[in-house]
Parts: sequence; structure tokens; C-alpha cells
Amino acid sequence: MSTAASLPNRPLTVAILGASGAVGQELLQLLQERHFPVKELRLLASARSAGTRCSWNGQDLTVQEVSESAFAGVDLVLASAGGSVSRQWREAIVAAGAVMVDNSSAFRMDDDVPLVVPEVNPEAAIQHRGVIANPNCTTILLTLALAPLATRRALRRVVVSTYQSASGAGAQAMEELKTHSHEVLAGMTPTPAVLPHSLAFNLFLHNSPLQANRYCEEEMKMVNETRKIMGLPDLRFTATCVRVPVLRAHSEAVNVEFDAPLPVAEARELLAAAPGVQLMDDPASSRFPMPTDVAGRDPVMVGRVREDISEPKALEFWLCGDQIRKGAALNAIQIAELLLPA
Repeated sequence: MSTAASLPNRPLTVAILGASGAVGQELLQLLQERHFPVKELRLLASARSAGTRCSWNGQDLTVQEVSESAFAGVDLVLASAGGSVSRQWREAIVAAGAVMVDNSSAFRMDDDVPLVVPEVNPEAAIQHRGVIANPNCTTILLTLALAPLATRRALRRVVVSTYQSASGAGAQAMEELKTHSHEVLAGMTPTPAVLPHSLAFNLFLHNSPLQANRYCEEEMKMVNETRKIMGLPDLRFTATCVRVPVLRAHSEAVNVEFDAPLPVAEARELLAAAPGVQLMDDPASSRFPMPTDVAGRDPVMVGRVREDISEPKALEFWLCGDQIRKGAALNAIQIAELLLPA
């Protein structure tokens, strides 16, 4: 099992597992945009997608069916094909000597697997034993905003409501939203096939399975992952997750209670200086972040920072971030970049 903190000091052989999905396609784009040191790129997917051709960085690549032999000589696997696929191929990937950055929820809460947001806990990445977990999209966006505030005041309680885009359910859900929107405007009644309800001109509570405590799986991911990333296992945290008719950017309304009051001006300064965060907070013009501000962009935008009128030790703010980009693909690439030799 690999225990090396860094990737080899040479151009790398990189595999994308789940290359045909929305996040896989974003990974392709980001590898090129960020000039990641790729010697060879292998696109891996299920038999259904094998044979698909893709243009990348001037090359014409063919998607291969994933197999144990496909990982031979691979240095880095960027996996975004779902938890069952990641669990199926983990042993083969690590045995091949590759580092796996996994975008599924399969290993996030494993004690021996780092859960990393590079701007928040980069030091955790070097503790990997072959696998590093990419957090849930909502968690990534949230911790980027919580981390700078936590440097100044200890966190006591977090209350979050999320407004999650169709992209969180995959490329097919995005297409369904487009199709259903046209149908509603044409006076038709859409029939959902990908999501349990139509998102067109509608919203519904997140459809992940309800747990015994009546929180859905998505809400508990936020609770448990934020605690792990922030190193606060006893942090009081509650979440309500909602699907909304937006294509690819998530939004969150956040209430944070500290151990002592944190002035709004100080919080704004911390957020404005935080890596990966862009402050958009203009009360005079009522200009605050919107999903259209962040779609296709790297930063998580934060605004509407204000004191909670019911609790002087608490602040409230609003954030928006691109679910496919920083909420998935970009964070995975940034994790891999942490492992590149200096």
C-alpha cells in the first residue's frame, strides 16, 4: 500500500475514472487549464461508455472500459464514478502504486483516509495511504467560508440551509431540468425520470435516503464531513438540504455561532482575504452572490454578512459556488497538486 506523500517528480500518467460524466468532463478541462504535468491521460468508464472519443489538449482519446490492467503504470487516479465503483477498484488502484483522489462518499469517513479541502486542511493530504477523499460539494463550499472565521473565533454551532442545483444529481438531471422547463412553458406536465420530482419551476427537499434521525443522507454528510475537515468532532451542526431549479451552482444560507462576538467588519475582512473565497457584499446596492455569478468559475462567493439579531455571538451569511467545479473537479485537482514535488 502506498505511503508516499508526494507524486513522482516527472510528468505523470493520469487516469480519470468516470470520464464520461459531468465531473469527469470538468476534470479534463481543468487538467489542461491548470497545466497539470500529464505525460499520458487514460479515460476510463463502464462498458456502456467505452469507445467514446474525446478531444483533450490536442489529442484524440478513446474512453476505455475500466479493468485491473488499466491501472498499470498509472501514478494518479481521479475517480468520479460513484461509491460502488470506487470501492470495487480501490484495491487494484493502490496495488498498482497509484494515488486515488476519490470524489464519491465511499471513503470520506474512514479513519485512514484524509478528507481534504486544500485551502482548509492541506496538511491532511500528506497522511494518505493511497486514497484521499474529496468532500461532498456542499461541505467544500461551506468549509471555505468557515475556515477563515474559525481562525479568529472558536465555532460553537452551525446552522445551514442549502439550495442545490441539478448538477449535483449528474448530467442527466441537468438535461431533465432543461427539457422540463421547456415542457412547462409549453403548457405540458413533465414526467420526471432522473429525479423523483420535476425541478422545473419547482423545488423539493433533497431526495437522498432519510436516516433514522429523520435527516437525509446529504444533510448528515455535511454534518460529519465538516466536523472531520475542521477537526471539530463535537461541533453542533444542523442542515436542511433542498434541490432548486438551477443548473450547476449551489447556494447556502449559513448561521454560525462563535464563543464570542465577531464584528461584521472583521468577518468581512477575513473572508475577503481567504483563499478560494470572493467577497460580494454590497448592501447599498443590494448586490450579493447569485448562482449565475459563480457558474463556470473557481471562487466561492460570500455576502450578506450580518449579525444575527437573535444571538450577538452569531453571524449569518450567504454563499454560492459552482458545484461541478470547486464543489467537485477543481477540489480534486487541487488535492493532487498538493502532492506534486515542490
